[in-house]
Parts: sequence; C-alpha cells; structure tokens
Amino acid sequence: MSSSVAADVRSRLNMPPNELWRFLPLGYLLTILIETPILCLGLSRRHPLKRKLFAGVWLTACTYPIVTLVLPLLFAPNSRALYLVVAETFAPVAECLLFWLAFGKKAELGKPSMRRDFIAIIIANLASFAVGEVMNVWGWFGLLG
Repeated sequence: MSSSVAADVRSRLNMPPNELWRFLPLGYLLTILIETPILCLGLSRRHPLKRKLFAGVWLTACTYPIVTLVLPLLFAPNSRALYLVVAETFAPVAECLLFWLAFGKKAELGKPSMRRDFIAIIIANLASFAVGEVMNVWGWFGLLG
C-alpha cells in the first residue's frame, strides 16, 4: 500500500535515481508486510480474504513506485517535509480511489463499510510510514547499502 516506508528515508531527496531503484524492491516488500495484515483485519467484511490479500499487494504496487521513484526527484530541491506531505497524502488518497474503483459498489456509497475500507487503507499507510520513521531514526536503512 503506501509507499510510505520509502517516504521515510531522510536522505531519499538527495539519492541518485539508481539508489532509488535499488531501494524499491526491499522497501516494497517491507511496506506490504506492514500494510497487508492491517488491511486483512480492517477492510469491511464484505471483502473476502483473497481480495484483502490482493489489495495489500496491488495498492502498494500502484502507489509505491511513484512515492519512491518519482516524488523524490520532483522534490529534490525542496524540503523533506513538503515531500512527506505530498507523498503521504498522495498514497492513501490514490489507494482509496483505486480500491473504490475496483471493488466499490454504488449501494455501498457513503455507508459504514465504505468508510471502514477507507479508514483501513489510511491506517495501513500511517503504520508503514511510522515504521519507516522508526527505521530512519535508528539508522536501519543504512543496512541496505
């Protein structure tokens, strides 16, 4: 889902593109390991487990490359804070939209199940962001190099 773990690397804004690509597979895997269990528990009961597992992999696959590869290059001359605001807003909003387009039903519009799905996606993104921040503070991203 979120592409949030990648957004947490403090030096990401100064990384050359080849380093961003190098980080992509491990960061993606870590992100889906964090977000998928949250989605499995948090998405509404109308979604079967297979769909929840698929969402954990698919939603992150859609947003993670943008947060990891595109946004750092766009915000390189700017602040990390601005990058995080844009990236951490983009990921859950895009994922909620994608999820609704793929699995939403007109009958569910505005209902508690729709709100629950969106809240689960947002919480999953916040969780991966938080884990990434902790890893960044403790310098664990240096283990990737």
